[in-house]
Amino acid sequence: MKKIKLEGTERTGLGKKETKKLRNEQQIPCVLYGNGIGNLHFTAPVSSIKPIIYTPEAFLIDLNVSDKSYLAVLRDIQFHPLSDEILHIDFFNVDDTKPVSIDLPVVIEGNSEGVKQGGKLQILVRKLKVSALINDLPENLTVDVTDLGLGKTVFVKDLSYPNITILTPPSSTVCRVKATRASREQTAQK
Repeated sequence: MKKIKLEGTERTGLGKKETKKLRNEQQIPCVLYGNGIGNLHFTAPVSSIKPIIYTPEAFLIDLNVSDKSYLAVLRDIQFHPLSDEILHIDFFNVDDTKPVSIDLPVVIEGNSEGVKQGGKLQILVRKLKVSALINDLPENLTVDVTDLGLGKTVFVKDLSYPNITILTPPSSTVCRVKATRASREQTAQK
């Protein structure tokens, strides 16, 4: 799994006035919690946060706050309801010996048999929530659709990866090949 570095500054004032002042200075209030460290309140510049948020990839974050290093994952982001400005971010401190839950991107591989017959591949899930040890986490989850026929579907329950537990509900649809008018006409002519 990819790592990305993030520098933060520890916060002392936690009130509304302090938070508003930080946001006006292009700083995002953040908190790090989990695995016995309590709540560590800090700020990070908007420019260093954007590469973590506005990407389909998932990262392990090498967080450096006040000369202390932590390994973390992104847990929650709060956006302003009208402007979509980032208001607050939660990070979770991870431990090498304990499983962590994270959303990993889904990558579709192969050329489906149903698409070759004129169907349309629909991808309904872009990320899956999984749980695993840090060392077992891949960069993404690959779904091979080469044998997926016309009108067929791949569910979460059909997927399995070594040393990874999928937390997304098993009945969720990952992708499917939908029959199009052209594919129905082609099968009717045969």
